[in-house]
Amino acid sequence: MDFTLEVIPLPVSDIDRARDFYRDKVGFHVDIDQEVMPGMRIVQLTPPGSGCSIALGDSIWDLTKGETRPEPGSYQGLQLCVADIKAARAELVERGLDVSEPVQYAPDDGATFMYFTDPDGNGWSIQEYRRRETEPLHRLLTDLAAKRQQVQ
Repeated sequence: MDFTLEVIPLPVSDIDRARDFYRDKVGFHVDIDQEVMPGMRIVQLTPPGSGCSIALGDSIWDLTKGETRPEPGSYQGLQLCVADIKAARAELVERGLDVSEPVQYAPDDGATFMYFTDPDGNGWSIQEYRRRETEPLHRLLTDLAAKRQQVQ
């Protein structure tokens, strides 16, 4: 049984402002922007090449079992991965995103990061994983699924 992580609800104070930020500054694709049931508007956005989206909504938190609703800006450590961090930074800066310079913590692949926050203060990192240029995650997952099928 596969359990795929596909949607992460993100606490924001203004859905339209957050949608515009993620679409225009970060380059996410708007998959859904509609009232999915009376009184519940959902905006779902997906980063280019990703199998996981973020969801913005007024009433998303009413459907969860948590005792408290996360405050806008309270999520930290959300992470995107890119094959070329310099090219990614150039694209994001061109879009008008305030993103840090890349920081290389070690010479290893996967050890270079840059950071930004959304208008509410939710914090993101972008990790350079050069190996993704030749080994995209979706291909690795497809190969893994095929191997599982052969075993069964």
